[in-house]
Amino acid sequence: MSDSETAPGAPKPPGDDTRMPPEAGRIASGYAFAGPALDLGALLWDGRCLPGARIRVPLPMLNRHGLVAGATGTGKTKTLQLVAEQLSAQGVPVFLADVKGDLSGISAPGTPGDRTGARAAEVGQDWAPAGFPAEFYALGGMGHGVPVRATVTSFGPVLLSKVLELNPTQEQSLGLIFHYADTKGLELIDLKDLRAVVAFLTSEEGKQELRGIGGLSTATAGVILRSLTAFEAQGMADFFGEPEFDTSEFLRRADDGRGIVSVLELPAVQDRPRLFSTFLMWLLADLFHDLPEVGDVDKPELVFFFDEAHLLFNGASKAFLESVTQTVRLIRSKGVGVFFVTQTPKDVPADVLGQLGNRVQHALRAFTPDDQKALRATVRTFPDSAYDLEEVLTGLGIGEAVVTVLSENGAPTPVAATRLRAPESLMGPVTGPDLDRAVRESPLHARYAQAVDRESAYEKLTAAQAARAAQAAETGAARPSPSPGREPERPRGGGRGRDAGAEPSVVEQVVGSGVFRSLARSVGTQLGREITRSLFGTARRRR
Repeated sequence: MSDSETAPGAPKPPGDDTRMPPEAGRIASGYAFAGPALDLGALLWDGRCLPGARIRVPLPMLNRHGLVAGATGTGKTKTLQLVAEQLSAQGVPVFLADVKGDLSGISAPGTPGDRTGARAAEVGQDWAPAGFPAEFYALGGMGHGVPVRATVTSFGPVLLSKVLELNPTQEQSLGLIFHYADTKGLELIDLKDLRAVVAFLTSEEGKQELRGIGGLSTATAGVILRSLTAFEAQGMADFFGEPEFDTSEFLRRADDGRGIVSVLELPAVQDRPRLFSTFLMWLLADLFHDLPEVGDVDKPELVFFFDEAHLLFNGASKAFLESVTQTVRLIRSKGVGVFFVTQTPKDVPADVLGQLGNRVQHALRAFTPDDQKALRATVRTFPDSAYDLEEVLTGLGIGEAVVTVLSENGAPTPVAATRLRAPESLMGPVTGPDLDRAVRESPLHARYAQAVDRESAYEKLTAAQAARAAQAAETGAARPSPSPGREPERPRGGGRGRDAGAEPSVVEQVVGSGVFRSLARSVGTQLGREITRSLFGTARRRR
């Protein structure tokens, strides 16, 4: 039986094809899983594609995280699409960060063609065009999708410091500002709220509020305010506000049981890579807190693809990297798999790379000494193999990759050079009108499309300052000038922490006002207490 005649059914045991070399048979046996699995492609050995040797990844192992790497133009995006399709078909929701704007085609059936037909025949794939249920999102509404927003409070000081490019000292000061706002019930919904609190804490009255917990220097406050101003000038203010996106929307399934593929459109913010990579980390941190512990499951609750992952780690502080590592390590037990997509494994810190059990490595180029160094470093990250990986990795074609995954018992599979299957959905973007129509018809559009600007820290501080100024003017007009040589009378009354009878501070007026007390009692809109913050300093709120 020739290779082209091999049926695309269950994987053959070694020796079933007399033309399969023994070493290739040993590799193929490492991927002959008994349970549900995703098909990646067919084994490449000695220049031949062996369709009877299917390379697969067990479905329960998709929450053990993974890495998809390779040089530009080697097929990483199509690999994401291939895996996302099969996950959706198995009832697993998927999140895709669409950096280049060409993943929206997953919602539409693919177009048959000679190249697709040839690839399907080579790998023993029974190819049929199919679209998959998808939702489309855009950060802050910059794009075609349903707007994804976060409040400044929930985004937290650690992630915001990375976006604003603050140094560690400035990051600590920003954390102090958030702590103060949390404890005083000053909701930081958008950037003007944060600016108002910073300005207040550097005023004569505000300095007294922080005296017992460290204070905020005028110079550091100035840096933070200038960074906020520059950030807004680049049109980034729309990302912060309400209604805040509920990340549990990513866990939905369609009526037919297939997992919904959530596609976050990012081309509009390509010139702000630090923003979108950090925003993706907020989404992951939010999921981490809200999901219950599930342990080992038959299939993941969600698989999260983190494209252009090197942007997340560039310039990151030690504390930030530790938080990423801990989140990736712990979120597995909540049923979430995270795949980082980048050019070389060295783009991902070693502590994070060590958490990634599944690897799909596309071709690497070795044109320069730096390229050659990166190639050797990549080879060292693989288990021992039957291939000369330096030679194989530089000789792979488009849509080919070196694969190793975790088997059903958690052990690494043999390294396998693989010709990958063709996606069944459209390999390219859907048209603008079709995309806009899909967004308008989404049940989430009415929930998130219209921005809301309710009363928060800016309005409260402004109102309290105006009330205090009016009260001071009224008191000054009614009080007679003291007689010469006589001390002015002190108003009667008591107060803890200040002179008896002294006027309350701005924050005390805010916290003590009837409006604040009423809002603090409302469920789901106010915190009413100090916020609990997660590993990244992100604020937690009850769903």
